[in-house]
Amino acid sequence: MLSVMQKNMGETEDSAVRPKVTDAKGILKQNRQFLDYFWDIAKPEREIRLKAIEDLIEHLKQSEKPDELKYSLKRLVDGLSHTRDDARSGYSVALAQLLSVFEEISLKSTLDSVKEKHNLQTVKKKLVRNAAFGNFFGVLALSQSTRLHKEPQVMLECVRLLQRLSQYREHLRDLPRKTMVDILSETSKEVFEEVLLSALQSDLTSALNTPEQLELLLVALQKFPSVLKPKKLKKLLGTTAVITKENMPKLVEVLKTAARSVKKENILPPVAFDLLQASLREDNFEMFWNEAIIKGMLSETPGPTHYLSFRLLGASLPLLSVAQLEFVLSADVMTHYGQHMLSAQLADRFKFAPEMEKYVSEFMQSCADADKQLTVALGFTQLTNQGYPVIPSCWKDLEHMDLCALQKYVEWLMEAFCKPQLEKCLDFSTRRQKGNQETEVDSDGCVARFRKWIILRLMFIGENHQIKKREDLVMKMARFIFFHAFFDVKKPTPEIPETTQALSVPIDQQTRASISSAFYGLLQGLNTMAVLGDSAEPERRTLGVKADGSMWIYCVVQYATMLLEQSKHVQSVQTFSPEQRQGWDSMLGSVEALRKKAKKSSSPEHSAFQHLFLLVGIQMFKAPEESLELLNDLRTCMEKAQAKKTKKKKANGKSSEEEPLWVEVVVEILLSLLSQPSRLTRGVCKAVFGRICPHLTQEALRSILSVLDPNKDEDESGVMVTDEKEKKKKHKAEEDEDDAEDEEGSDSSSSSDDDDEDEDEDDEDEAMEEGEEVDQNFRLDLMKVLQGQNALATEEDGSDEEELDDAAMMKLDGSLSALFLEQKKKIQAKKDEKDRLRKEKVLVRDFKIKVLDMVEMFLSKQGSSALVLGMVEPLLSVIENGMSSETSQQEQDFLRKAADIFRNRLCRGKYYCRDIEGREAELHDMLERLIGRAQKLTDSSVSLYYFSAALYVLKVLRGVVSEQDSANAPSTASELRLMGKVDVERVTTCFRNALTSFMTKRKSPLTGAMFIDLFNRFPVLCVNLLDTAVENITAGVREHQQGQACVVVLRALQTKDVKNLMSDAQRTELHQKVVDQLAKSFEDVQCKNKMVREKIVKALELCQHLVRIVHGQKMQVNLELLQKVLKSMNSEGSLQRPGQLEDTYWSVMKLFGVLKPKMEKVKKVVEAEQTEETTKKKKKGFLPETKKRKNRKKPTVLEGKETPASTETAGRASGEEGKKKKNKKKNKKRKPQGGGEGEPTQNQPATKKAKTPQQQQKKK
Repeated sequence: MLSVMQKNMGETEDSAVRPKVTDAKGILKQNRQFLDYFWDIAKPEREIRLKAIEDLIEHLKQSEKPDELKYSLKRLVDGLSHTRDDARSGYSVALAQLLSVFEEISLKSTLDSVKEKHNLQTVKKKLVRNAAFGNFFGVLALSQSTRLHKEPQVMLECVRLLQRLSQYREHLRDLPRKTMVDILSETSKEVFEEVLLSALQSDLTSALNTPEQLELLLVALQKFPSVLKPKKLKKLLGTTAVITKENMPKLVEVLKTAARSVKKENILPPVAFDLLQASLREDNFEMFWNEAIIKGMLSETPGPTHYLSFRLLGASLPLLSVAQLEFVLSADVMTHYGQHMLSAQLADRFKFAPEMEKYVSEFMQSCADADKQLTVALGFTQLTNQGYPVIPSCWKDLEHMDLCALQKYVEWLMEAFCKPQLEKCLDFSTRRQKGNQETEVDSDGCVARFRKWIILRLMFIGENHQIKKREDLVMKMARFIFFHAFFDVKKPTPEIPETTQALSVPIDQQTRASISSAFYGLLQGLNTMAVLGDSAEPERRTLGVKADGSMWIYCVVQYATMLLEQSKHVQSVQTFSPEQRQGWDSMLGSVEALRKKAKKSSSPEHSAFQHLFLLVGIQMFKAPEESLELLNDLRTCMEKAQAKKTKKKKANGKSSEEEPLWVEVVVEILLSLLSQPSRLTRGVCKAVFGRICPHLTQEALRSILSVLDPNKDEDESGVMVTDEKEKKKKHKAEEDEDDAEDEEGSDSSSSSDDDDEDEDEDDEDEAMEEGEEVDQNFRLDLMKVLQGQNALATEEDGSDEEELDDAAMMKLDGSLSALFLEQKKKIQAKKDEKDRLRKEKVLVRDFKIKVLDMVEMFLSKQGSSALVLGMVEPLLSVIENGMSSETSQQEQDFLRKAADIFRNRLCRGKYYCRDIEGREAELHDMLERLIGRAQKLTDSSVSLYYFSAALYVLKVLRGVVSEQDSANAPSTASELRLMGKVDVERVTTCFRNALTSFMTKRKSPLTGAMFIDLFNRFPVLCVNLLDTAVENITAGVREHQQGQACVVVLRALQTKDVKNLMSDAQRTELHQKVVDQLAKSFEDVQCKNKMVREKIVKALELCQHLVRIVHGQKMQVNLELLQKVLKSMNSEGSLQRPGQLEDTYWSVMKLFGVLKPKMEKVKKVVEAEQTEETTKKKKKGFLPETKKRKNRKKPTVLEGKETPASTETAGRASGEEGKKKKNKKKNKKRKPQGGGEGEPTQNQPATKKAKTPQQQQKKK
């Protein structure tokens, strides 16, 4: 027994990967946990390594055993050359901690043991890499022990060892030099001067050869300037300073080497940053930047050297003065950076912009000097490509600017807009732009591009909430953008500061249009801006207002009114007619009246109308005619809203029939505004609609839903606004075409010939598109023209020798050109009509998406309103129509948004309608319609939405089931039976018909998951429908329906609420019915296809649940028949293979006490059969029976003289002959084995004949 135990222990030890440790004194046997520390130190997980190191040090402190300390030192030194990186670093850190805690361990002896263990001279060639790492990590552990500076001689030996390790660069790269720099940075002046300086003499002398040696010198200069004086540098380098013209070529080569070495890491080499600091100390920065960076690094092709220059530029920003910043930001490095920004826009290109933004952001955060911040911001702003700045207008680095610097920066932008001085900018052109441009760049075009960017930058500053700014600065920018978008200066006046700065170049129409759109974008940002400054009350969350409570848009309207009154000094680009000016004044009066009323008593009506008046009023500068009509409607609407309060108690029915309420008019106005493609109007309409949501009526909601009706695509009022503009464009285009006709009529005949060729090509394309009918009509017209000019040869002529004279030919050419021109216009008209219809369709869909936003807002704010019930069927019709319509991206977005609103905002909303007094019959009718429609559909996904809507209506009818909400499910049977105002019999009949339809129709859109959801949410209906589901376990039309019936019954039986609603007798009766149905379904079942197997699996899962419940609760249910049927299913042993069906079957049988038989013997038989088959297959030289050719009955000479040996050789020959016919190339090289070289071909049939007896013997 002892020998067996020793043998087993030996096997376990041999199976482990751990190396054999010699322990002569048996120290390790005393504490197994002590050895595990070293295994954990080598684990890949960092947390485990650190925990093991901490535990090891603590264990050694407490034990105070010198043998364990000695063993730990030896074990850690041995692990320094481990093959894995994580293990090496773990052992190195552990050794450093050990040396730091136990100062009695000598550093000299530790270094000697490292050299001895990892001797680079005696190690095998394959282990040189591990030995090099062992030495390096040993020195690293000594340097991290914080004791190395106390023993200068050991430090000297470490530095010399690192110098020797620098030869193994292919393994260690620049790690030895970096470690020397770290040791140097922690060394005192005396130790460096007395000990290390002589040891580093060779490295410091050759400092200009490699980046590592140069970095060593630069660190020494930075750390010990008093030791490395200019005289000492003169001895080392030959120059009194590092940054000199003599050293520049070598410094450039070192920088290029350093740039290539960090190509993959994308970092700034430390030697480059140290050189930059050295140039600043030696006051040679400009020479270093010009000679080393611009002339040296940038002379290379774009790549690592350029990226090093960019990184050096970003890293130098905090170190430079204002003058140096101006010098750097106006040099060629910025130009190359701009060219990189443009070229990096292509895909799969390295983009340096994120790194530069990070450098600038860190500079802005750390720098407290406003002048430096302004200099950097201006430097990057003035980097332009043909007038357009390369830096994007949305520059997040401005978020950290000081308020004073931001104020000066905005003033500079405004001045640059009025008087652009592009000659002061750092402008450049790419090589492609230089190659494409034939003449000089248009200065006016550059100015326009620069102005557009400035406006976008001002807009970004104004609407960005992260940039700290004051209200006066924001208002100043808004006034500036508004003025230059809609006004021109006649005469400067100090009352209007925007007129004091004259424009050096007039603003063109395109630029003014972009300024106008930017203004409305800024206004949208102001409407959603929180209160600026510290004076804002923390509890006040009103958006779009200033600290005094006035709205931003109101301040802008006041400024616009002041400009309109100063007609002597400024002129509006959009001149107002007297009616429009009167509309503007009346709008101001309405706003002032609303402001007075809002001060007395705040009301959502007042704020809603005020927003609308201001929005429509400011839109007059863009579209005066449409805005004037909307203002009149708004004024009428406001008057009705005011009259509503006084006439509220009088004749509500009559007034509602005669005139619409104010809310309905406001909704119509909002819908008309949403049809305009403006982000400002969309945002303000959203804000206004949110305020009037509590006051919506059924008619107002119906007008919103009518827009979404798929049958009314061409009747939206919002689309007509856009169509009117298109009609104007169309009339202009027709007039231009008429003018073109007159001009073309006076053209020469040579141009008509060219037109004929183009028209012929267009006619061919048109014939391909429009079909045979149009082509045939054109052909007939062409025939008439040719016959009218006698230019078409007929059969009666018989000859084509007659030719037309010149006059007839000219007349014919004119007729043909007119015909082809007319055909071309027809084709173009049809194309324009198609394009118009397509654009109109896109506009309609975009308008509907905006309307869906209103629907979503209403559901989120007024989910408990009774009006929500009228949105169910319209939203379902939108989803149903979207499923069957086209699959464009915009259509998919619209459908996805509608489905998301219906599912998440309506059906799954937290709040729902609870006041349905008098609407019970209506809701029951809706429920039956929804269930009926769900059964008639062909798409299950659409049917699911209808079924979910029916469950929502059912939830509304049930109402609150307890004092708490329905989220806390009740547990008592009395509470469960509460169904509110639901007609249980009617609803049960409806859902029973749906369940029967699902189980008896072969192609039903309903699914089992729908009824499972119904059973889970409404247990009362589940109890009423369980009988129908149980019957369909066997009565289902297909195996799929039968399996779904099993799943539905299983989920119902697993629900606790169903158990609470049924008595014990009812539950026993139900379980007995289910058992009988299952037994009937298992009779004579055959797993012939996948559907049958899935059905059996689901039935077995139901059976497993039933048997557990019956046995666990000891119910009086007869399971004998079910057990007998289940046993008969495996009568032939077909259910003993592994699989889901088999596993489920045996889990059920296990509940009856029947275990699955073992399969060991069967496996051996199968293996034996497999081995016999493999042995048969291994025999070579014989073809299978199906591949053998029948013998031909031909007389042969050798027939009757066969011997067994000759039969075998003949068989081989015939086998080879078969191979010869398959591969004719090999047939030339091989010879038959049955005869000699000169054997005639007549012998071949004899060999085939001789093979037949052998084949007969094999068959027998």
